[in-house]
Amino acid sequence: MFFRRKGRLRQEYDQKLLTLLTKFKEQWNQEKVLLEKSFDPSEEVICQTKIIEAKYFFLLREVKQRNITLKK
Repeated sequence: MFFRRKGRLRQEYDQKLLTLLTKFKEQWNQEKVLLEKSFDPSEEVICQTKIIEAKYFFLLREVKQRNITLKK
């Protein structure tokens, strides 16, 4: 009984982790495009891009460590 719950909770959190990963990937791509198109990017935009990039790579490492795969 308890093992089923553990598996279900792991699947639930794995799914949340994957949705966060895709969300940060999209945000990072949008910020990169904005940074590339701007002539003189401000420090705030550069820092925001680096923060989102760091969050994305952190989540990517977590996904790899937990051996989660995307199911299409």
